[in-house]
Amino acid sequence: MLSASARRGPREATPVRHVTGHRGGGRDCVHGVLSHSRLGTIYTARAQRSSPVSTRPPPVSLLSSPLPTQFEIQISPQNQTPTSPSPSHPRSLAPSPDRSVPTGRRSPITRTTIAIAAAAAAARSQGDKEERRLRGSRRSQAALVLEDSRFPNTMDITQILLAAQSHDSQIRTVAEGNLKQFQEQNFPHFLQTLSNELSNDEKPPESRRLAGILLKNSLDAKDSNRKEEFTQRWINVDPTIKSQFKGSLLITLGSPAFEARRSSSQVIAKVAAIEIPHQGWPELIVNLLSNMTKPDAPPSLKQATLDALGYVCEEICPEDLEQDQVNAVLTAVVQGMNHVENSSDVRLAAVRALYNALDFAETNFQNELERNYIMKVVCETSMCKEADIRKAAFECLVSIASTYYDLLEPYMQTLFELTANAARVDEEPVALQAIEFWSTICDEEIAMQENSQESGGVNSSCHFHFIEKALPLLVPMLLETLMKQEEDQDQDDGIWNISMSGGTCLGLVARVVKDAVVPLVMPFIEGSITKTDWHSREAATFAFGSILEGPSVEKLAPLVNAGFDFLLSATKDQNNHVRDTTAWTLSRIFEFLHSPTNGFSVMTNANLPRVIEILLASIKDTPNVSEKICGALYFLAQGYEDAGSMSSVLTPYLGEIISALLATADRSDSNNSKLCACAYETLNEIVRSSCIAETLNITIQLLQEILRRLNQTFEIQITSSDDKEKQSDLQALLCGVAQVILQKFSSFNEKPAILHFADQMMVLFLRVFSCNSSNVHEEAMLAIGALAYATGPEFAKYMPEFHKYLEMGLQNFGAYQVCCVSVGVVGDICHALDNKVLPYCDGILAALLKDLSSPELHRSVKPPILSCIGDIALTIGEHFEKYVPYTMPILQGAAELCSRMDLLDDDSIEYQNELRRSIFEAYSGILQGFKNSKSELMVPYASHIFEFVELVLKDNSRDESVTKAGVAMVGDLADALGPNIKLLFRNSNFHSELLGQCCLSDDEQLRETASWVQGVITRVLVS
Repeated sequence: MLSASARRGPREATPVRHVTGHRGGGRDCVHGVLSHSRLGTIYTARAQRSSPVSTRPPPVSLLSSPLPTQFEIQISPQNQTPTSPSPSHPRSLAPSPDRSVPTGRRSPITRTTIAIAAAAAAARSQGDKEERRLRGSRRSQAALVLEDSRFPNTMDITQILLAAQSHDSQIRTVAEGNLKQFQEQNFPHFLQTLSNELSNDEKPPESRRLAGILLKNSLDAKDSNRKEEFTQRWINVDPTIKSQFKGSLLITLGSPAFEARRSSSQVIAKVAAIEIPHQGWPELIVNLLSNMTKPDAPPSLKQATLDALGYVCEEICPEDLEQDQVNAVLTAVVQGMNHVENSSDVRLAAVRALYNALDFAETNFQNELERNYIMKVVCETSMCKEADIRKAAFECLVSIASTYYDLLEPYMQTLFELTANAARVDEEPVALQAIEFWSTICDEEIAMQENSQESGGVNSSCHFHFIEKALPLLVPMLLETLMKQEEDQDQDDGIWNISMSGGTCLGLVARVVKDAVVPLVMPFIEGSITKTDWHSREAATFAFGSILEGPSVEKLAPLVNAGFDFLLSATKDQNNHVRDTTAWTLSRIFEFLHSPTNGFSVMTNANLPRVIEILLASIKDTPNVSEKICGALYFLAQGYEDAGSMSSVLTPYLGEIISALLATADRSDSNNSKLCACAYETLNEIVRSSCIAETLNITIQLLQEILRRLNQTFEIQITSSDDKEKQSDLQALLCGVAQVILQKFSSFNEKPAILHFADQMMVLFLRVFSCNSSNVHEEAMLAIGALAYATGPEFAKYMPEFHKYLEMGLQNFGAYQVCCVSVGVVGDICHALDNKVLPYCDGILAALLKDLSSPELHRSVKPPILSCIGDIALTIGEHFEKYVPYTMPILQGAAELCSRMDLLDDDSIEYQNELRRSIFEAYSGILQGFKNSKSELMVPYASHIFEFVELVLKDNSRDESVTKAGVAMVGDLADALGPNIKLLFRNSNFHSELLGQCCLSDDEQLRETASWVQGVITRVLVS
């Protein structure tokens, strides 16, 4: 399943848990599975993907444009942290039990953008005539300055900066072009000129603000390659100019203009991020701290200095500063929090700086005296009179809870009193952070419990059971917060309030303490669920839904069975908030207490008709309620997936459910595209869980309807970028439904039904590629992969047209998700076409090898590419010979990269394992492909392959999938090359011990593979 999510940007403050939908319980159907995190889906925005599949012609053939015979796989360290979770990709995309329909927002090319470009072109073409026409106004004078081909000087840079903010698109575009040219062609002068503008208090605030933004953006970038380019550009600047530039920034910290001070502190941090890790700018910390100790330092200078210290700590790593520097920074920050000596602005800046410096304070926190002092100051600050400072102090406590959990025990009584008081009576922003403190403690303890389970009960972490100890007081406090609802909270997905935060925390508490939470919550539910005040009914229902994940089925089942009929009736409550929360709670019941395959379910043959009747009636309710009902139907159906004959119980209702979901997707009373996405995703789950033998005809009718709707999308009138986006999102959803239906047909060998619609589907999918959206391209690729898998050899007739789009997708570095999906489709096509794929291998291999050698492509795509090369080799067999000189050096380079990767964190270890596994799979495919002929081609590489597999399989950090792939590859090596490598096995005995261990594994597949490999090696040794 491919998905993406956005990561939090630069750390400004501790974020509260932001969830979509009602009470933290709304399911984010945009991500395709209506999944829950905590009480609902933690809000994540789809990573922006504005680069569609390119419309450029396909690349020149590999053979007609020879590639170098030596490559080093390019997987740059800067590309290691994705802006979203790295997409995982199965080697075959179809059939798959799970999938994701991404419907995230993108960055469309708007008419405004086009107009700006056209205006700029017109301005350039009209020349002197246009200049004379413009001279009559002040605006024209600015434009003339901007169109001057010379670099701007200190006299006109102000006007250029102001013009770059003009409402006139033509003037703005020309000014932006001038500034870009200035930066690119004379960067040192650019730095000097803009730093002078920023530091000059006589200049307009608007030009100074933009100067600061441009300076900051010239030193840093989100894209790793541009970031490295900017870093090198700064390094190459003359030291004298850099020194003057830094001095100007430090002086600007004393400016009376707030915007200038803040911009200067941010630019200082960007320079520090480049220099301090390389032992540059050693005097920075000293210079900044001196501002804090000057007797006559104005509050504004102290505030700007503390901002700069905070930003610097945000940009660099703890190991970049010496401990004495950290001590000095912490001292200055803590002193800045002193309410007697400093203004509120200085104290707020100090608290925020402390927040960013906490990661640096590990040594200080290990010292009891220093830790006590820091905690004392933070706790006192959390009770000050200014709300924004209190909020910042609680943000620090949240960060401390996460970073220094094991050191909190002496302070927990005080912290409970502070947070409980804030949650009950403080202003909402402060109360949210107080609740977040306990949610963070829950996160830490949940992680410890999970780690303990994975390690077989052995847990090296210190689990202090803070939640369990605080439970009798914590739960009542959280239940109080549930009553603090807002009247319009169901109308805005972006809303987040105390009630939602409290409910989310209660759900986390339930996951930590499990059954122990139930007797503390049930009296509140029983006492409030029937009250006339809707706040009480809604809070009680919310509390019930919140504790359904964590406690045992045995504990919850009697309570759910007793209250199930009441909840069904509550779907008709007169209050919209109550109905919304009731629908969400029902979806939670179906998610956690409806699993027929595991022997327990709230559903029975007796109550199923009423449940279906009520859900289909409630799906017509207001859009927010309808969305939750879609979630309930989703999890109701999911419970019957893979349930064998039990899945037939939904068959009598399938037609009604499908009709209701299609009608919901078409609703015009909702401006929220999530409802449409939820309806189609629920429809997908209905198809997946259905018994195809009983529902073939209705599923065919559904496919016809989906294709009709997809065809209609091309007739939508596009008058704005929003219209275009809605069209693309709808096409993506419809392609997703088609894919699920194809997978369902494939899994039950309904090939005739597929072939009947194959031509129509392929025409529509290819038309989708004309849309300028990577989102829909990804879905179309997934659908085509499913179609290829389902049609088998008959897919060959589509390849002459489709292969162009496939190769374009493989070259789409900008939207790497599309590239990754395209790689998976190659595997599906190999499986479908077998040797018929041969005519297209030149272009496909050329694109894949280009991907591997590119530093621009996201690293997460590269392991699937290596596996794909193995798929191709296995498919075309001896015909892979001509690609060996190109592919083997790539694989060797990837193997060498594995051995020298810096394993700094779990993500790095996981990526190394992915890379190892994919290399093994590639080697296995190539060896198996040459097994029956031309196996001698691989003999020169055998020693390197053997060394690599021995190195990896001796590494205890490998995961089980790597072990399986490595053991299988050893067998393929012996099986393909036979007596040619007898000496390799004879001179090494590592494999004997490894295979012996694998034969004792609990994993049946691994045992069988190891036994087979032992037999193959024995035959080689005796040959």
